[in-house]
Amino acid sequence: MGEPSVDGVRGGRPPAPGASPQTPDDFSEWCRDACLALPGTTVDWPWGPESHVFRIHHKMFALLRHNPRVSDHAIVNLKAEPDEVPLLIAAHDVIGPGFHMNKRHWITVKLCPAADLCLVAELIEDSYDNVVAGLPARLRPALHSLQPTPPTKTDR
Repeated sequence: MGEPSVDGVRGGRPPAPGASPQTPDDFSEWCRDACLALPGTTVDWPWGPESHVFRIHHKMFALLRHNPRVSDHAIVNLKAEPDEVPLLIAAHDVIGPGFHMNKRHWITVKLCPAADLCLVAELIEDSYDNVVAGLPARLRPALHSLQPTPPTKTDR
């Protein structure tokens, strides 16, 4: 697959869902900021500029894109614990099986006004944590030392 194009490394906490996004672009921007706020996160676009892939040490934990076949809204695919996947899908109308992903390990969340942003932020962190837990032990401590970096023009 090759080396990903990295546009930035972040660290910190996801944005607070206080002011609710209003437009589809606002939801995408909110999700993008939430992903990039996690330590060591990078983003690349292996499937074109409309698909943002968020990674930690080259391992994907989120895929943000707009696919009209799936939803009128932007969607984000997130890794989840296999035991929790069916429960999340049953409990939330905005959560479904991972679109074009392994349905046992991935969920798709519609980023729309009906989405509970606190829950989405938690699911993003859980996805990140699931991927970090699978990293070699020698890489995990380095993540705690990463600090946030300011966004640059190339981040968009």
